[in-house]
Amino acid sequence: MDTCKGSCSPQPAASVGVSTSTSPLSKPALLFGRTSHQQSTTTVDVDGIAHVSDSPSEFEILDEDGPCLVIAKPAGVPTQAPPQYDSLEQRIRRFLKQREDHPGQPYLGVPHRLDRPVSGVMLFARNVRATRRLAEQFQGRTITKKYWALVEGHLPVSSGTWVDWMRKIPGVAQAEILDQEHPDGRQAILHFQVLRQSSRWTWLEIELVTGRTHQIRLQASSRGFPILGDHQYGAITPFGPSVQHKREKWIGLHARSIAFRHPMTHIHKRKTAPLPSPWQDLLDE
Repeated sequence: MDTCKGSCSPQPAASVGVSTSTSPLSKPALLFGRTSHQQSTTTVDVDGIAHVSDSPSEFEILDEDGPCLVIAKPAGVPTQAPPQYDSLEQRIRRFLKQREDHPGQPYLGVPHRLDRPVSGVMLFARNVRATRRLAEQFQGRTITKKYWALVEGHLPVSSGTWVDWMRKIPGVAQAEILDQEHPDGRQAILHFQVLRQSSRWTWLEIELVTGRTHQIRLQASSRGFPILGDHQYGAITPFGPSVQHKREKWIGLHARSIAFRHPMTHIHKRKTAPLPSPWQDLLDE
């Protein structure tokens, strides 16, 4: 079915609290289908979600166009998890169910993921056909994803390309670099550009060519430039707010923008996620 069900003409969000958050690096947002008159995004606070942590129950709607839903994922929250656990997918489903007074669980397609400690822009789909078409774009590498990363140290060049062979370690939530001849190795490619350097860190813009598990984190760390806060890959510099549980920690990696073709209208779109406040605080130093 090519049309969205219940998402083309959004309704007020019942018991869901809505507020706007202004950011100097934000783009104009849509407030339930209406263009905001200020540089803001929609912050949605979802009531009644069962949490296994104290992570904030909010997300930002950056754009809603037919079956395409563009969300700013908060750091410290998994993209997906079993139904009894908190995840971005469950938060969005709960919000849609409340907003549309849906009798069952609304459909939500998840054509890609971001790591739990990573923030930034994500695509979701409201029907099966849109999910399949977006997934095909990801698989065909026709979607352009740009990330901002804060890494320890100073890079010796202002721009370049990193090419490695890597794999996800079986049974472990971690990846490793392999020799090119290794049978399990998969090629990992990214382009980077230095945006700014301080005495402690370097701010990079990264364009992914491939999308391997933990690719940016591993490729940066393997060259001696781990991402701030990413202790799993050797970082010693903390990043983000204090959290109660280790699994809710942030790292200095943000999915800044995504460019894709709308799965139904075929119009090319580009959406940008505003920076969370810890990023802005650090960059303003």
